[in-house]
This record gives sequence, C-alpha cells and structure tokens, in this order.
Amino acid sequence: MSSLSRELVFLILQFLDEEKFKDTVHKLEQESGFFFNLRYFEEMVTNGEWDEVEKYLSGFTKVDDNRYSMKIFFEIRKQKYLEALDKRDRTKAVEILVKDLKVFSAFNEELFKEITHLLTLENFRENEQLSKYGDTKSARGIMLAELKKLIEANPLFRDKLQFPTFKNSRLRTLINQSLNWQHQLCKNPRPNPDIKTLFVDHSCGQPNGARAPSPVTNPLMSAVPKAGGFPPLGAHGPFQPTPAALPTSLAGWMANPTPVPHPVASAGPIGLTAPNNAAAILKRPRTPPTNNPALDYQSADSEHVLKRSRPFAMPDEVNNLPVTILPVPYAGQTHGQSSYSLDDLPKTVVMTLSQGSAVKSMDFHPVQQILLLVGTNIGDIMVWEVGSGEKIAHKTFKVWDLSACSMPLQASLANDYTVSVNRVVWSPDGALFGVAYSKHIVHIYSYHGGDDLRNRLEIEAHAGSVNDLAFSYPNKQLSVVTCGEDRVIKVWDAASGAKQHTFEGHEAPVYSICPHHKENIQFIFSTATDGKIKAWLYDNMGSRVDYNAPGQSSTAMQYSADGTRLFSCGTNKEGESFLVEWNESEGAVKRTYFGLGKRPVGVVQFDTTKNRFLAAGDEFSVKFWDMDNLNLLTSTPADGGLPPSPCIRFNKEGTLLAVSTDDNGVKILANSDGVRFLRTVENRSFDASRVAPAAIVKAPSVGPFGSNNATIGTTIGDRAAPVAAIVGTNNDARTLADIKPRITDESAEKSRIWKLTEINEPSQCRSLRLPDSLTAMRVSRLIYTNSGVAILALASNAVHKLWKWQRNDRNVTGKATTSVAPQLWQPSSGILMTNDISDTNPEDAVPCFALSKNDSYVMSASGGKISLFNMMTFKTMTTFMPPPPAATFLAFHPQDNNIIAIGMDDSSIQIYNVRVDEVKTKLKGHQKRITGLAFSHTLNVLVSSGADSQLCVWSTDGWEKQASKFLQIPNGRAASPHAETRVQFHLDQIHLLAVHETQIAIFEAPKVECLKQWVPREASGPITHATYSCDSQSIYVSFEDGSVGVLTASTLRLRCRISPAAYLPPNPSLRVFPLVIAAHPSDPNQFALGLTDGGVQIVEPLESEGKWGTSPPAENGAGPSTTSGVTGSEAPQR
Repeated sequence: MSSLSRELVFLILQFLDEEKFKDTVHKLEQESGFFFNLRYFEEMVTNGEWDEVEKYLSGFTKVDDNRYSMKIFFEIRKQKYLEALDKRDRTKAVEILVKDLKVFSAFNEELFKEITHLLTLENFRENEQLSKYGDTKSARGIMLAELKKLIEANPLFRDKLQFPTFKNSRLRTLINQSLNWQHQLCKNPRPNPDIKTLFVDHSCGQPNGARAPSPVTNPLMSAVPKAGGFPPLGAHGPFQPTPAALPTSLAGWMANPTPVPHPVASAGPIGLTAPNNAAAILKRPRTPPTNNPALDYQSADSEHVLKRSRPFAMPDEVNNLPVTILPVPYAGQTHGQSSYSLDDLPKTVVMTLSQGSAVKSMDFHPVQQILLLVGTNIGDIMVWEVGSGEKIAHKTFKVWDLSACSMPLQASLANDYTVSVNRVVWSPDGALFGVAYSKHIVHIYSYHGGDDLRNRLEIEAHAGSVNDLAFSYPNKQLSVVTCGEDRVIKVWDAASGAKQHTFEGHEAPVYSICPHHKENIQFIFSTATDGKIKAWLYDNMGSRVDYNAPGQSSTAMQYSADGTRLFSCGTNKEGESFLVEWNESEGAVKRTYFGLGKRPVGVVQFDTTKNRFLAAGDEFSVKFWDMDNLNLLTSTPADGGLPPSPCIRFNKEGTLLAVSTDDNGVKILANSDGVRFLRTVENRSFDASRVAPAAIVKAPSVGPFGSNNATIGTTIGDRAAPVAAIVGTNNDARTLADIKPRITDESAEKSRIWKLTEINEPSQCRSLRLPDSLTAMRVSRLIYTNSGVAILALASNAVHKLWKWQRNDRNVTGKATTSVAPQLWQPSSGILMTNDISDTNPEDAVPCFALSKNDSYVMSASGGKISLFNMMTFKTMTTFMPPPPAATFLAFHPQDNNIIAIGMDDSSIQIYNVRVDEVKTKLKGHQKRITGLAFSHTLNVLVSSGADSQLCVWSTDGWEKQASKFLQIPNGRAASPHAETRVQFHLDQIHLLAVHETQIAIFEAPKVECLKQWVPREASGPITHATYSCDSQSIYVSFEDGSVGVLTASTLRLRCRISPAAYLPPNPSLRVFPLVIAAHPSDPNQFALGLTDGGVQIVEPLESEGKWGTSPPAENGAGPSTTSGVTGSEAPQR
C-alpha cells in the first residue's frame, strides 16, 4: 500500500474513533496492521480474551516471524494453559497443549516436555519455577508487563505503537477544503451553497449551459457523514481561493508502486532507516488558472483517472478563508539562520574568463571546487581552473561514430555540422560529466584530473534537440536522464549507455528535468515549454502528476541542497517570470518571490546555495533572495557587461558564483571566504602566467562514480536561455575543496630544488587536543560524522565518546576545527554508549564500529554482542549476534542501511539483513580474522581484508568470490602474526588503498591488481593506520614513533612529515603515539588522531600554508632519505 493510502487509513481511524465506531476502529487497526493499539491490547489481556488477543496480534505478526514474536505468543498460550490447569479443566488444558503449545516443541523440545509434565501434577505450583504463581489477575498483570517489553523490542511493531500526531477531525477538514475548491470551479457560485452529498462533485447549478458536475470515480469517502459534520460553505461571507487542496504524494497516488523497503514494515529487530515522513514525499503543488487547466488525479488503489482543474492560490490568502472551511495553516520551515549576512553572498568580481563563444551552461566540479565546466553555443566545452584563470581542457564538438548515427542525424549534420551545447553537468562525484547538444546527441566524458578528458559514451538520445541532462541514482546504479524536443524523457545506464526507461506523455518539447529522491522514493520532475509539469517514477507506468507551472511558464525546478525545500523559476511567452517555493506537505505554492523584471530575454535562470539563498540572472544583473523572505534581498551588476538574462552557477560551498557575460566570457564572483580560498590557491601554486598547459601534472585517476558515503541527489542549477536546462547535484553529504597540483615549465622547474616539508614544532601547524573528563583509555576507533560537526571515538574499555562543535561567531560553519574547542557531549540522562563486552578480555577484543549515513545511529562491538546506539540519546536500541564468533569489522551496504557486512574473528564474513533479523549468507575465504571491509557501489563489490594479509573481492549481487590476492611483504620486513590490513576505496570507487603495518599499497579493483606500493623507513616503526583525505588526493599515515606522514595519493610520494613534537607535549616518561587516524569529511587538510593515552588530537596546517607541503616533481624521485626503502613507487607491481 502506498504512503498516501497509509495516511488515509490513519485519517479514517481518527474519524471512526471520533464517531464512536469502536469495534470497527480495532478491526481496521488489525486488518491494516498500521497501528497497534496497546491500550486495547491491555484490556483484552486483562480480561483474558485470548482468542481476540491472538486475532488482533495476527494483523501485525505471526508466531514464527522472529524470536520476539515467538516469545509473545508463547507467553500468551502458556498463561491460557496455566489458567486451565488452575481451574482443574484438564480437557481444556490438553487441547491448549496440543493445538497451541506444540508448535514451540520444534524450537525447545525440553521446555515442551516440562510444560506437558505439569498435567501430571495436582497443582502446577509444585513446579519450582511456578511456585510463586499467584492468582489469575496478578499473573496476567505480570505477563502483561513482559508482553509490553517484548512488543516494544519487536521491530515488527516499530513505528506502529504511536498514533501519528495531527489535528482533530482532519478528514473533515480535508473534505471541507475539497468542497471549497470545487466551489471555486462553479461558473456562478452562490454565496451560501448547500452541500448535500459527497458522491458527486459539488456544483451550484448550470445556468447558460454551465458544465455539469463530473462523477467522482474514486470518492475519498464512501459514505455521507453524520448530520452537522460539514457546515454550509458560505455561511461567513464570500469565498476566497483556498491554497490547501488535498495533499497528494507521488508515492501515494501510484496504483502499483515500485517495491521499496519501508521501515514501517520492518521485520527485524532493528530498522536503520530514519522514520518516514510520508506526507512530505512529493506533494502535488497547486497550479495557476488557465483556459484549459487540467490535473491528473489518480487514487492510490485504482487506475481510473479523472481530469480536473485546480485554481492557483497565493500564500497570503490563507488567512482570508471562511471560518467554516477549517483551513490548515502552513507550517513554517525552520532553518538555521542566525549566522548569515549579506557578506555571505559572492558579489566581488575576482576574475573574468574569456570563452570566445556565447556561454550556454556551466557547472562547478563537486569535489575540486575551483574547476568550472562550461559549454557554449558552438558546441565547445572547456574546463577552467578559476584559481589561476587557466583553461586546462578544451573539446570541440565532433561526432565520435558517425556511422552509428541515424539517417536523420547524418542528414542534419551533412547540411549543417554546427551545434550548440544546451547543458553541461558533472556527476555527483565529479568523475564523469555529461553534455547535451542541440542535435540528437549526448556525450558522457570521464574526467581523470588535469587536462585528462576521455570519451566514454556517445548516445543518440532524442530526435532533435536534447534540452536537458542530469545524473540520478535509481535502483542503486548511476543513470543519465535526458529530455528533448521530441517530447520524451529517457533514462540511460551511465556505465553501458543502455536505455532503461522512456517516459512519454508531454504534448510539447520537454524543457527541463529534475531527478530527486525522498526517503526511498526515486522520481523525476519534468517541465515542458507549454508550462505542463509532470512527475515520473522509474517504472514505465506513466506520469503520476500533471499540473501547470505558475503562469504556464517554461520552468526549472530545484531542491535546496539539503533536499527539504522545492523551488521553481521560469518565464512564460508573455515575458512574465515566476520564482516560487512549493509547500510539499500542503501541495500549494508557499511563496512567490518579488523582484523579477518584465519581459526578459529568454528564460530567467536561477540557483540555490547554503540552504538559505536564491539567485537569478535578470535585468543585466544577479539578484539574490533570502529563501524565507519574499522581497528582493540585494542585487549586483557584477561591474557591468552582463546579458539581459545571464547564466549563473554557484559552487557547492556557495563561496564562488560564475556568471556569463555579453562578450562571450564568464565572470567569477566571490565572497570573503571565496577570495581567501582563491588566494590560498595562488599560494599553493607557482606563477600562473608561467604555466604551460602541456606541463600540467595530471591529478590522480578518478573513476566513473562516487564515494559510498555520498548522499546522491540532484537539483536544478543555471540554465542557458532559451533551450538548455540545468539539473545539478547538490546533495552530497560531503563538501570538498581540492587543488589540482601544478608545476611550471621544465626549465623553470629544474631551477627549483624540491624539499620534503618537515613539521617539527607546534608553531608550524595548528593542533587541538579535545577536552575529555571521562576515563582515559587508548582510542581504538575514530571517525568524523558525515556532517563534519562531530568526532566519535571508541576506547578500549568499550565506551564511546562524542565531541560536537557548536555554530557561533568564531565557527560560522559549526564544523570541526582547531580554532574552537568542541564539547564532550552527553545526554541529560548521563548514560554512556558502552558496548557489551560479555566475558571477553577488553585487551583481546577487536573493537569496530560503523556510522549510518545520516549520523543518527552507530553500530558497534567490542568483542561482545553488536550494539546499535541512537547518537542523539545514546540509548542502546538493540543488541544482537552474541559471540562466538565475535565481530571484528562492520560496514553498511552503500545502498541499503539494512544490509550489514560483518567481519568475524573466525575469518568469516556474515551478510546480515537487520530487517528480517537473519544472516543472508556467510563468505569464507580468509584464514584469519577479518580486519577490513569496503564496498564499491560502482563495481558492485565488497572487498575484505584480514589478519592473513589477504584481500578478497566479493560480488554484492550473488556474493560469490571474484578474486583474491595476498599483500607482498617487503624483503627484510617481518609482519606480526596478527597485523591488521585495512582497505578503503578512493572516491573513484575503483582504486583501493590497502594499509598494513609494513606498507601502503594501491590496488585496482575488481582484479586487485597492485599498482603502487610504499614502504616507510624502518626508523619510523610500523604503520599504525592510514586513510585517504576526503578528496582522495592525499593519504595520511600514522606511525608507531608518533609521526604522521602525508603522501600524494596519485604517486605514493611522501611530501610532508609531522613529528610528534609538533602536536604532543613533551613527556619523556610516557610513550604516546596514534593508533588510528581519521580524515575530515569536507576539509582535505584536516585529520584527527586517536592516541594510546586516550586523547584525540585534531591537526591542521597553518592558515598561511593552507596545505601539507608540496608534491615532489616526477624527475626528482621521492626526495631525501625520508623515503629510502621505497619499493616500486614508480612502476606498478604486477
């Protein structure tokens, strides 16, 4: 059942309860299985209505669903059995034993024998375990308390014990709103209409041939309410338009929804997805009046469709509704607003890039945020590095395989080979980018850093112009979504180019697309040049929504970066432009922003940033709005020279803004942070004027897709008038800023002598020891939260510690920094997140944990059972999998938080489904305990590593073993028998970092081919841990002598060494060194160290430096003696 239908059931339950249909209420609770009424259950148990108890339970669980359910049914039937024995009704007792209790004998035969033995006793209280059994009433009370605990612990009842919170008589309110809406459609509305039926649409009559009311094929209510339920509509004056039409979600209105895991129906002891807010999954926005407005109204349980018109409503009309309509006011959305100012807007022109042809589309790289991708009206695409103003890559339009093109395309190209770029966009991780052209073609390039662009896919996507292109992530695979002049939307596999879906239904060219997801629902908005907006699921079942854009404009839709707010901007044929925010929960336009000019040239383009600001290119300037204020905030002409409707595009951090100019260029605007960022870029590189393009050092190889930590979503960005549409990707949980390494020409470079950067004094870096009032025990595991605002540590005593940074004037981002000390966070209850340690010796345990993507839960183990903790309350949600064997490594599946890979100390890997509380499969291939696990959602593989120094590759489709390889231990180095091997995927999801106490190695998956190996000098002692920086450009390595090395990831060359004296206070009597190292999720130059003395230290380079050293040039080897002993650092080892 769809989410909207589920909510409708709750509305009906409320209505039935208010109308005192008590038996019907409980019957619907049981049949729907949506709400378990604990009070009603208690009444039945207290009264001994055992048959009714089991019948009610059957709507929610069966005996063999899980161990909690089994225990619930057993306790009920045992009590029924004991009561029959207590009444001396042995016939009844035998019947209960045979019919009800025998089913449990298969699970515990000894217990069943013991229960049977009670028949032979004169009084069952002679049994020692039942000696304290009192009377029936007290026994039921004791059992009821036990049952409540079992129900609350049973995952099948999760989210079913609390009735949703909403206003009284909500169903009546919605029907009143619907009637009010229907009254707006009357040609001659009466001031006091008399509503007599709900079976047909309301109409005030048909004077002069007015249309008759159309029958409702799928009425919301199937019966007329009791008298007085729905007051006359016009009792309090003339009607005002209502903005509150029936809320509809895309998921709710589909007859056969795509099967998606739903946490409410969880069948395991724990559910890791966040609680659903199904009402917010894509509500149907209201549309403005037109000559022929229509809306596709489809019920959740029927394929019948009724075309209806809908009025357009402005937010200020809410307060003017008649009292009897019972309007529901819009709930205001709150967003952190305390620390924003006009200075946050990028308005300072810092650079102008000369394109040579008119700019049609732009997009900043999502990871290396100084890289700007530009497409022009003659088919050129360029990649610029805005730090230096250097064009580092350039491609002109060319069909890669003309023979594969259709005859119409070949004929068109033969007649006129010129094309325009309509759209350029990076993939979520920046490893790919797509180009949509004005003739049929889509090109997908892979980007490997520097000037290295490689042809990947050429797709003849549409007949005529390809108007827009976006990346999306349905069905756990990266896809390309396109739309075109042929009125069609298509979805393509980003790896193979195979067509996956075709969506038809628009009656005009499709202008833009906006893929997005809410919870587990993946969908696509599409807009056409006739102002029609549709929405599609990836199931080829047609449009789920059909309505009009404001003013019937050519519109682009875009979500805010956090995916919580929906905006659209467009221009109609009359030259009117509309910038609005939609209220998804009410299905109406929430705000219409003021300040757009009249009759722009082309379609006004817009973008969003920081979940706070909107920007649009209009009237030869860039205009800005605060998302929560209707009036124009400010504008800038960008020193002049802008076209009437310029293209605009923010970088991900919102510190830079690219704006097209009327002389075929691009201006880069920056705020103060952006200016500092670009200044840092200049400091990190040599004089840009002396850089020869041919001398650019290529950055590390970047593969096709993104990090498994990325939260992939899409939003609409800048748009080139009048054809191109922008759908950017703004929902990556990690914002990254990296600089492409660059050297000068050969002659200049040879005059410079590279030197390893040595950090030996506290004054040479910034460091902060996190405050700690708890017992200091060595730090075994360490991680930043995905949001970057906190650090979580697991100590050897099985206790977790969480430090949180607060947002304030000294730390406006609220992210981890050495500038401000965080708070060691504890809930008011004072409880600690402490792992079960069973009978294990903490010193022998191998601690492990994994953090959910939304930072809400942490799964952890310290030699005992695995625990699931709520990160807000620190409460233990559940524990499972008692040893032996004990868990030694945990990893969430990147596409399904309910699938966990668990490495064990018996060398096996268990693939555990928490939803159904069972191990799906066991993987065996290692000889010693598992010490590392890493998923690649690009390759669909799991890579495991063990104390046996072996790497194994497993397919996540069938979990079969694909490859394995042992690490090559360097000559003369002896590894300890339990040395851990850790694995971590590069952002490209193809290259794999392997960390061992003797070496750092880079492998290429899935064949686990060793490409490079780095062996440290022996004086440093063994490697204790290593990790990629968040942008995968660097590798941070910690050593047993307390030092930290920074390697350039692409070459495995040491470029910086940080001695312990730089971050640790001198203490000759105490040997302290880092056991674990963690990289900040969005600052590539910050890392944290977990130390043997229990401390956690954050380390950053000086602001004046901005990074850890410079990479050695290729011809200069690895530098001085610090890297002596490097093995195979130049050539891949095969």
